[in-house]
Amino acid sequence: MSSPITLLLIAATALLSWLAFNDRRIVDRLILWPPAVARRHEYWRLVSYGFLHADFPHLLFNMVTLFFFGRLIEQVMRQLTGSVLTYPLFYLAALVVSILPSYLKNQKNPNYFSLGASGAVSAVLFAFILIQPWSLIFVFFIPAPAILYAVFYVGYSIWMDRKGGDNVNHSAHLAGAVFGVMFMLAMEPRLVNVFLGQLLNPSFR
Repeated sequence: MSSPITLLLIAATALLSWLAFNDRRIVDRLILWPPAVARRHEYWRLVSYGFLHADFPHLLFNMVTLFFFGRLIEQVMRQLTGSVLTYPLFYLAALVVSILPSYLKNQKNPNYFSLGASGAVSAVLFAFILIQPWSLIFVFFIPAPAILYAVFYVGYSIWMDRKGGDNVNHSAHLAGAVFGVMFMLAMEPRLVNVFLGQLLNPSFR
């Protein structure tokens, strides 16, 4: 499967995250810190935060997910639009859109920081689920239909976002998931019929 953009995104994220593990200055320059955006107009932080991760397990989980689902979405978007730019623009836009609720909520909070590609990865994952809702995906090595995982994921994210206290940006996960679905439907409205047709005719694979 030809997926150069996905592999490039993984490589760039892995490299920047690894460098940041050993250099706090990189983190300070790229992490999402709302006052830096609002007061200093450092708008790149709305994207650059997604190329940093808190630790290696955090990085590994996001990049493995991107590898398995991003390659198909990259190909689908290229086939639907005829452009290699659609997928990277989708991914970068997902980083911005997924963090906006958190940014707006904490715009004046000097103690708020956020990093990680989870919001954009959620967008990619839910774009995949829209196309192949009955595909089996592995959740902690346990196979589950993608659509059932999506229901659990959304419900859990809403609950944890309201509960709080675990240092995970669940609102970014939710915003990314919604953006992934809406972007796909805006790009190709007929995907609604494809999704409903597959949903009503389960075929596990």
